[in-house]
Amino acid sequence: MLSRYFCFVICMITCCPVVCGADDPGNPRQQVPVYQEHLDLSYYLDSAGKKHSVQSWEDWNIRRGHILANMQTVMGEVPRPTKPVPLDLKVLEETIVGSVKRLKISYHTDDLNQRVKAYLFVPDSASPEHPVPAILCLHQTNSSTGKEEPAGIKGLPNLKYALELAERGYVTLAPDYPSFGEYPYDFKAHPEYRSGTMKAIYDNMRSLDLLQSLDYVQGDRIGCIGHSLGGHNTMFTAAFDSRIKALVSSCGFTRFHKYYGGKLKGWTSDRYMPVINSEYQNNPDLVPFDFTEIVASFAPRAFLACAPISDSNFEVSGVKDVVRIAQPVYALSSQPENLQAVYPEAKHDFPPATRETAYQFFDHHLKQ
Repeated sequence: MLSRYFCFVICMITCCPVVCGADDPGNPRQQVPVYQEHLDLSYYLDSAGKKHSVQSWEDWNIRRGHILANMQTVMGEVPRPTKPVPLDLKVLEETIVGSVKRLKISYHTDDLNQRVKAYLFVPDSASPEHPVPAILCLHQTNSSTGKEEPAGIKGLPNLKYALELAERGYVTLAPDYPSFGEYPYDFKAHPEYRSGTMKAIYDNMRSLDLLQSLDYVQGDRIGCIGHSLGGHNTMFTAAFDSRIKALVSSCGFTRFHKYYGGKLKGWTSDRYMPVINSEYQNNPDLVPFDFTEIVASFAPRAFLACAPISDSNFEVSGVKDVVRIAQPVYALSSQPENLQAVYPEAKHDFPPATRETAYQFFDHHLKQ
């Protein structure tokens, strides 16, 4: 049974456009131009479909608004309740791990009948008198392990980035993705979300609310990192939430035409975007956005792509295409150096040297 909150959200989405403002995610309920050329970011379309060259930052923001709106036609609209449900943070366990405190916590995101569980790491250096930056750490596809992998409790040792970043002085938060770990979730039972992707995005936005509520966190210095599922989960969230000032995606994407030869079935499960199959026939020519546009939408914020050359999931040449095509937008923002990529000799992995590059990237953008 839906909570009263979701009755409100459904009414809000049905009756009202997405709230517009400085952090406007684009309004899919307005008539938005559909772009056929996702590899060409040099223009925007007006309401008559006429092309106009992107020559200024204001011009680019028109195209960016269209990108975010077209993403929402596939993912569903970003919930923007005027009064979100209370987070109601509860500490379930507390453990000291070396120089950091590990708290197992739970909190609400959108439903008062269900709580998200997560690991919150607090370094010794964090205090209300000396708040520190924070990083949201999102896990890969790992049904039973979920948040325990970035926390360094179970799973692959190369993916314990929530623990390692805490040891470097960051407050880190590693939640479960819906349907993973300790987060049972039936996507079909929640029609208020058009996609599992948008459910995860909104959960992550509430996780950012939680980090900003902590008096030992610098609320204007927040990053996000993830591997594989966590990599594109990081990217999708950052597209709609500019509180993420720096982000790292490991093995998280390639452009759609180079994802298994343009076969998009892997993106169509309930936890992702089913309408890519039902409305766009798994055809990258029909899907109204691509990762070229998503990455460009981050500008001028700091983005690092870690793309191993032998990643069998996300073909590296498609990552290189994305970075090359997004670079002029970063140049237009006058911060071209904020878009970075590394291509390690590895498979679908996040090896130590690459993680060190990612951690130094965060140090540069969040600590200096």
